[in-house]
Amino acid sequence: MNRVNDFVDFLVLAKQKTYAALGDEVTVSPLLPGSHQLEFAQAGWLYRDVYFGGDFFVGQETVYQKERPFWSMGYAGGLLDGVDASVDTVPLYDFLREALRHVGAERPFRGPHVYQKGEYAFSDIGDGHVGNFWGIETMSWREQLVYRLRYHGGFIR
Repeated sequence: MNRVNDFVDFLVLAKQKTYAALGDEVTVSPLLPGSHQLEFAQAGWLYRDVYFGGDFFVGQETVYQKERPFWSMGYAGGLLDGVDASVDTVPLYDFLREALRHVGAERPFRGPHVYQKGEYAFSDIGDGHVGNFWGIETMSWREQLVYRLRYHGGFIR
């Protein structure tokens, strides 16, 4: 297996084990005041996700190979301005984590193209490949658009 394939396998696993799993064992003391920091390491790779905020958030994921930055993705998004206060964010973000657990090796950025459960729908559109990409994910509740996130990234050269 080559280094890119090893990396993609690691990235998918890291994403499934961190925010998407909401596992306390991957939360570490943040390096930056006011941030949240999640980490996962395996076989010489380290995944670090640092973000600020809650209902609206900004963050960066970085993967290191033997302490050298290898890949990164920046993202920003969350609840849309003017979203009805009746939208309960706890089940909305639980649904987001569920959708993100379906990340795959063919598009290891965020989640699947489409995922739906009950009153919630997740959609992810974008372009590119793991080395250079961008995308927009959205979520709807009862067919009302309530969330949008933009992301972009690729290999660090």
